[in-house]
Amino acid sequence: MKIVVAMTGASGSAYAIRLLQFLSKTKHEVHLTISPCAATVLRVEEGISVDLSNLNVESLLGSPAGNVCYFRHDDYMSPMASGSARLDAMAVCPCSCGCLGRIAHGVSDDLITRAADVFLKERRTLILVTRETPLNLIHLRNMVTVTEAGAIVLPASPSFYHHPQTSEDLIDTVVVRILDRLGVERGTARRWGE
Repeated sequence: MKIVVAMTGASGSAYAIRLLQFLSKTKHEVHLTISPCAATVLRVEEGISVDLSNLNVESLLGSPAGNVCYFRHDDYMSPMASGSARLDAMAVCPCSCGCLGRIAHGVSDDLITRAADVFLKERRTLILVTRETPLNLIHLRNMVTVTEAGAIVLPASPSFYHHPQTSEDLIDTVVVRILDRLGVERGTARRWGE
């Protein structure tokens, strides 16, 4: 499978890093893009500085990631910018409500929103991992709009029934849900009833 992971400037870059760490250990081909605001959040939240013009994916993830290919946020020549590319699924993680709004209204002003537009028009899996609270009426209406267009809105809402001991345990509950929607098998977190 070919999967796109896009990071925007919402808080929650730890979700994206963990998602990429899981995907980097699979046979799936991963296409990564990061917005400038996401780079700022990475630095603030995780202490990770990235060069968006020449990103070293291994330094971002802290481990080898041979199946992850990086594309600049303004690279409209990348495969994810065209419906003719055979890509299977996309996760915008984390997805800011600003990005959600641009996707909901067809504003393709960078590679992330262009790729999301492509996934909607091609009827491919598009997952938006929103990370904002509280939500205003505009956010909620945009969530309805993208859902009606075929996207999956998956708020980064961790679960507690498995008695998490670390923040990574909480992060994994969200990441496993993302992997489920992507169709990637990953049994790292206990599921309800297990």
